[in-house]
Amino acid sequence: MTSAGFEAALSVARLCKALGHPARATIVRLLLGQRRSLTCGEIVAQLPLAQSTVSQHLRVLVRAGLVTAQEERPRVLYAAERRTLDELRRALAAL
Repeated sequence: MTSAGFEAALSVARLCKALGHPARATIVRLLLGQRRSLTCGEIVAQLPLAQSTVSQHLRVLVRAGLVTAQEERPRVLYAAERRTLDELRRALAAL
């Protein structure tokens, strides 16, 4: 395996790890189905999870680059990062 191939595999593994929890996969799916960004409270309203739990999962997804967070004081708006998800989809199809 080339160095570039190994780096690509590491990237796919990192993204899969971030999606490896059912709550995080559900959050990404929820965000993908929206035409607009959502606040944490709007996400919490659609899940059987506490606000603090959703916040922790959002933090993981943002760090992985799967979700964007845009501050609009006093709230933060979250959206699926479609470009990263498309790259992941292509990488998984190539396996």
